[in-house]
Amino acid sequence: MRGKASAVLALAFTASLVAPTATSTATPRCDTKPVQTALKALGNVGASGISVTVKSPRCGVWNGGVGLADLRTGRKVVGNEHSRIASDTKTWVSTVVLQLVGEGKIKLDDSVDHYLPGLIRTKDYDGRKITVRQLLQHTSGLPDYLEGPDWEDLEEHRWDHFEPLETVEQALRLPPPEDRTPDGFSYSNTNYNLVGLIVTEVTGRSIGTEIEQRLIKPLGLRGTYWPGDCVTLRKPDLRGYVDQGGKLVDKTEWNVSAADASGALVSTSADATAFWTALWSGKLLAPAQLAEMKKTIPDDLGEGYGLGVERYERTPGFVTWGHSGYMESGHKFRNAVTEDGRRAVTLMVGSERFNSEKVDSIIEKLIHDIR
Repeated sequence: MRGKASAVLALAFTASLVAPTATSTATPRCDTKPVQTALKALGNVGASGISVTVKSPRCGVWNGGVGLADLRTGRKVVGNEHSRIASDTKTWVSTVVLQLVGEGKIKLDDSVDHYLPGLIRTKDYDGRKITVRQLLQHTSGLPDYLEGPDWEDLEEHRWDHFEPLETVEQALRLPPPEDRTPDGFSYSNTNYNLVGLIVTEVTGRSIGTEIEQRLIKPLGLRGTYWPGDCVTLRKPDLRGYVDQGGKLVDKTEWNVSAADASGALVSTSADATAFWTALWSGKLLAPAQLAEMKKTIPDDLGEGYGLGVERYERTPGFVTWGHSGYMESGHKFRNAVTEDGRRAVTLMVGSERFNSEKVDSIIEKLIHDIR
């Protein structure tokens, strides 16, 4: 559930600005030019529509939009749309796990078998040799259940309910992944569905409930929710479009229960920004747990991967963090936040077809330039 290109759509920008009150004439002024420049560039990446939130110390929070939230009705993106954040969910899940680590309820280097005895015992996989840390960092050696024959036709399961245990069992029937890096990294959604099962075993509550109680409610995130079997998105929605035969086809309605802890969460760009800035400014994790989250190894995209987070250093010496996402419904997610959590850029994209490299470079320049 992680980035293609095509036609240019019209630019529509509606920005709401919540800026700190100026206390003196010497206070540095807000410069919106970097945002305006970025939005103009995003209008040329070929996406159907993009919901955008930008946060900076001088200017506060912008919510805006590029293109159309709904191609059929012509409704423009304004920045408050609900969208599937796909694999960005993994960061939220990892945060819950690390909170439980801080509470002494989970240990990162305990085995899967410690929490789920006997669940993983095959000729290729042994839960006694796989740790919670390895699940969070994709070094478990477990294959991605989506690589199995059951998922060759994603559309076939568009309306189906799946329990996370089913996806794990599907993965255990597959051979070990062949794309492991020298450090053992191999991205697998199975890892996080297993993590969700461990959280349920430890707390007695589903991962969705834990995210709601530990993250959504404390942060006051009114646009974020666990969808369960609900196939629609709350209004206003960012419609999702898949490229079929050169045409963008609306696939918004989808049962994403199989994604579970690996990618089921729904949010808004503003809520996702609030979560990431709270996380990186130390409001959600104690320093020891946040430090564990930031310990990275090289991933398959040439970046660094920690415990549910991606480290970016596309400009030497300038480090940002985030987690990309892709959902079968066509929704994609891109974001970046600075080390201190004071600057952030979040994009929710409504179509699978757009110039991903250009988008990444736009995000990099914008978060570098905003103040």
